[in-house]
Amino acid sequence: MISTPDNDNRLDAPMVFIIIGKGYEVKGGEGVELHIMLRAPDDDTAVREALNALSEEGFLEADLDQIGVLTDEPTEEPHASAYQGALEGEVAIIRFD
Repeated sequence: MISTPDNDNRLDAPMVFIIIGKGYEVKGGEGVELHIMLRAPDDDTAVREALNALSEEGFLEADLDQIGVLTDEPTEEPHASAYQGALEGEVAIIRFD
């Protein structure tokens, strides 16, 4: 019996997701463009953790438009430090006001 599945899509490094969307702090208000970076085992968990973090930061609603896995470490700020935070288990929220 095989104890670990043979999967060509498995990454050797931790999966760091980036979620792009818009958050709303005031009902009916203008949204804030967001990039959210976090480590998660799958995209469902990433979305759930991102929404929880946004709620903790005072956002009432969010429209999440895109999700993806980062394949390279970003070199420019603010994404570089957000990536490091995500590797350490934080949910990094980048706001574009």
